Amino acid sequence: MWRFLRRVGGPGGLLLGWLLPLALVARSQPNSPPAPAPAQAAGVATLVPPPAAIALAGPFTLAFRLQGAPLASHSAFPEIEGFRKGKLTTTKTTRLLPGGTRRTELTVTQQYLPYTEGDYVVPAFSLTVNGQVLRGPGGRVRVGAGPLDLTGAPPGASVGSLDQLLGKPKPRYFYEPPDAAFLVLEADHKQVYVGQGVRVNLYFYLKPADQAVLNFYDFNNQLTELLRQLRQPTTWEVPAPDPSALPDTVRQAGGQVLLRFRLAAGTYYPLTAQDLRFPALRLTMTKFKLLKKPEPGDNERLAIYKTYATAPLRVAVRPLPAPGGVPVGDYVLREGVSSTRFRTGEAFTYTFGVEGAGNPATLAPPPARPRAGLEVFGPDIRDETLPDGRFRKSFRYRLVAHRPGPLALDSLWQLPFFNPQTARYDTLRPELRLVVRGADRPTPLASANDDPFYGLALASADARLQPLDVYARVGRYAAVLLAALLVVAVVGWWRAG
Repeated sequence: MWRFLRRVGGPGGLLLGWLLPLALVARSQPNSPPAPAPAQAAGVATLVPPPAAIALAGPFTLAFRLQGAPLASHSAFPEIEGFRKGKLTTTKTTRLLPGGTRRTELTVTQQYLPYTEGDYVVPAFSLTVNGQVLRGPGGRVRVGAGPLDLTGAPPGASVGSLDQLLGKPKPRYFYEPPDAAFLVLEADHKQVYVGQGVRVNLYFYLKPADQAVLNFYDFNNQLTELLRQLRQPTTWEVPAPDPSALPDTVRQAGGQVLLRFRLAAGTYYPLTAQDLRFPALRLTMTKFKLLKKPEPGDNERLAIYKTYATAPLRVAVRPLPAPGGVPVGDYVLREGVSSTRFRTGEAFTYTFGVEGAGNPATLAPPPARPRAGLEVFGPDIRDETLPDGRFRKSFRYRLVAHRPGPLALDSLWQLPFFNPQTARYDTLRPELRLVVRGADRPTPLASANDDPFYGLALASADARLQPLDVYARVGRYAAVLLAALLVVAVVGWWRAG
């Protein structure tokens, strides 16, 4: 047949002989669907166990391994609080297996650079690699400054670091970048009187660019020691509210912009004429050395420690001039009254408010001088903190006048104080002048018969004096009774045994 077709049609006949059987097969199966194209193998992807502990200079890594197929796509690695993402590396390894076969593994590693030491939580995450979903359970990682302690690693975990694989970073390959950071202890007064407040702040200044190479180290323990050194045994100390974690932006005289962290603050009110002496304070920071010749994408750092110190601070304290014994501060009087018309027998309120800068704890209510025909009740005390850092302390009294006529409040209340701004004594006196109208009403005398509820109880009350040590006697009687019960219990236990 093949010879016949070749002789009849030449090469065309030979082609016809090849196509004729294919046509017969296609005709015998007209409705069969076309065979699907073979799908590209996705390979096998697995997660690489992350380390449980790393050094501060070494990166923390999350990685996956792909076998049997090239990498087509993968989702982004998660963000971890306390770390910033470093470079993403890809490593391809070819292994020779028994029998001469070769297996290729692709490892994709995401580096995370820690900001400071501590224990951090790695949240549960998922990665999609070539359509496969890989789920990581999460866990914890410890960042330390010294050598790694691998005793806490889970069984079967692969724990390591670049220091163990390639050796410790060689200091000669790194350089220490300069920084303009400094620690300073500032006081708002160089000299104060006894009882006058001086505010002391501990600040850490640095340039905005220095944040890339400086970090706080073991700050909580260092702050506890700093606060201990700031204490003054001869003062009344009022600590400031907890400082904000965010720094302030300040501009120096030359126009340079600095960031200022307030580490500690407090107001000190001297109780004696002894000077306040603050020692030199020290703060240790973590500083990173940088590579001298970094390659593109290489951000390896070498952690060191740098200590910043303040100069000693001394605040002179002067005694008060005679006679002394009064509150100290810069005060003004803010007074108010609840009504504009005053009649005998009707109650009204008067507020004696002190506003200014000083120690509000030393401001006691000014005593009201007794006056015939006037009843005074109170005061109710209220403390306020003003937005500018000053304070207002108010004393609210209730008054009932029983005689008409002018009422001079400055004859009732006076508050002497020492003003450190003028170095003189002064007195706060009310300036309001009230006029009481109405008929003269005698001051009522309290009587047991006027109170229907307490009348019978007051009339039948025992008027005999009680000894002052009645509570001590009750305590002694109770102790004797307990001792007797204990003796009875011991005797009963002995006889039963």
